[in-house]
Amino acid sequence: MVILGIDPGTATIGYGVVKAQLSKGKKQKIECLAYGLIETTPDHSFPDRLKKISREYNGLINKYQPDLIAIESVFFFRNLKTFIPVSRACGVLILGAAKKNIPIIELTPLQVKSKVAGYGRAEKKDLQKKVEEILNLEKIPKPDDIADALAVAICAVFSKGNGQRSKS
Repeated sequence: MVILGIDPGTATIGYGVVKAQLSKGKKQKIECLAYGLIETTPDHSFPDRLKKISREYNGLINKYQPDLIAIESVFFFRNLKTFIPVSRACGVLILGAAKKNIPIIELTPLQVKSKVAGYGRAEKKDLQKKVEEILNLEKIPKPDDIADALAVAICAVFSKGNGQRSKS
């Protein structure tokens, strides 16, 4: 199973692609296939930024053919000026998955930390260290958006559908 994990944003969207080999009675093997950023700049109009996000995201979908897309939910934002643009970007991401009939799972930061680090209030550095360990990476991916996206993908593997699944 290939899972595309997303840490949403407007200036930077972290993504991580993992492949999970699920087997009964054995430890799950999770392999990192790719990770990176989709970046936009405020010197472009917001619609142009959304178009760029859509184009690059659809390119990732076409390249990796994910069986599931896991997106960190954004309901917890404290800043309304940030919340609204990020929510619009999430709409683009969800629509992109829906158009390809790819199931979506939305996971809260608490769920991600609980499943990946073993503690819902884990510090960011602890979560990043677990991502590095689980995926057998040489170093923690930077910036934080990438490690967060990989954590979201790993959480989706561990959750096996225990998050909020959106219908696509």
